[in-house]
Amino acid sequence: MKLIVLGGGPAGLNAALQARELQADVTLIESKRVGGTSINEGPAPVRTLARAARLARDAGSWETFGLQGARPQIDLAAVLANARRVANYAHEKKHLSEYIRSTGIELIEGVGPARFLDQQTVGEASGRTWQADKIIIAVGGRGRKLPIPGAELALTYSDIWSLQQLPASVAVVGGAATGCQLASILEDFGCQVYLLELAPRLLPQEDEDIAVTLADAFQKQHMTVITGAGTERLEKVDGGIRLHYCKQERPASLRVDAVFFATGWPGNVDALNLAAAGVETAHSYIPVNDYLQSNVPHIFAAGDINGQSMLVQSARYEGRIAAENAVLGSYHRFTHEIVPSGSFTDPEYASVGLTEAEARQQYDCAVAVVQYDDLLRPVVDAHPEGFCKLIVERRRRYILGAHVIGEYSVEIIQMVAACMASGMRVEQLAELQLAYPTFTEAAGMAAQKLVRELGLAPLPQLWSDIKSPPVLLSR
Repeated sequence: MKLIVLGGGPAGLNAALQARELQADVTLIESKRVGGTSINEGPAPVRTLARAARLARDAGSWETFGLQGARPQIDLAAVLANARRVANYAHEKKHLSEYIRSTGIELIEGVGPARFLDQQTVGEASGRTWQADKIIIAVGGRGRKLPIPGAELALTYSDIWSLQQLPASVAVVGGAATGCQLASILEDFGCQVYLLELAPRLLPQEDEDIAVTLADAFQKQHMTVITGAGTERLEKVDGGIRLHYCKQERPASLRVDAVFFATGWPGNVDALNLAAAGVETAHSYIPVNDYLQSNVPHIFAAGDINGQSMLVQSARYEGRIAAENAVLGSYHRFTHEIVPSGSFTDPEYASVGLTEAEARQQYDCAVAVVQYDDLLRPVVDAHPEGFCKLIVERRRRYILGAHVIGEYSVEIIQMVAACMASGMRVEQLAELQLAYPTFTEAAGMAAQKLVRELGLAPLPQLWSDIKSPPVLLSR
């Protein structure tokens, strides 16, 4: 079988490698550099920027540990160079392109966007064409700019690599995961940040307690958070940009040195000429069925392009499933029921499963929260702000969701996701002998709280729940 994979990001790369394992004849076409946004521009290098930002932040706690020294200065060029080093790692250390070719895959890089010529033929700008029995589209997405006057003045996350110096003040439009992460990095780098979100709160898709806690933390760091704000236009002013917005039907504006848009991630459907293949689109994405097929059965869509789950781990999974279904026949359904995710903001946050509001709508559930300042490790690290929330279904005691905010949130949530995927009940999580002292203990302590609340076992009261006895005054 001949298979073409369009796009060399996490979905396309996994699809190509999986199809090759299944003995398909595979051509992988990437418009730029194989690895996609996740390696070259997105999570990997951006996480490196977040690491630099956290190191700059932690300098403020040196005196707590008896350390003396001047606060480090931000060398933006060096910070960006280090982020590029991480982006290049997969290419220079792992020799990614060479490895792909060594498996027998025909790898085509740097040819610009490929486009459909008919249902089984694609071509690129120089005139080269390829034909295949099956085609997997995995061309990812891009940062969206609002269709407002002056939008050309705004930047997106991908423009951070071209900055020559840090802006003294910056507005980030969009308070979901990408916007919050970008705002947090810039704040830790010393910028005055204004974060605007159209919804009534930040992180509209996350658990409400996480969103409220993150907003409070941002404001304590002197970030200005403006929710319920619709950005209406940008205009160039002397030495900067004036952003006009409306909040509660009242016009307002602010002047900043730079504006970043983080207002969505549409799929890269425009250049594909999908009409030539008869592939339907909806809102800049390619709708798929349970087997990742488009409306044209031999054409599949995996990763961001189908709009299902904008996460690297989901893209990798979908790429593998699409390849199996393309080569072996459509038998493997995809699902995104248990997908841990998080963002490297300051503080970090992470989640898996249902939010508390979603769980209460669907189940009779119990909820336990463990505050970070009841754990030893956060106090040791001088980061006692945060909590771990665990949600379980009362009757069968399965874990429905978990939400964490604070240091190492993303690491903690991975463990809970593994428990959920294995079908563990809350009492089994409560019995795990987790290493001490660690942040991950929070999940075990939350489980023990629930075991006690549900009357599953006569556990002693957690030391974190023990209140200081009242002081008796002598007469």
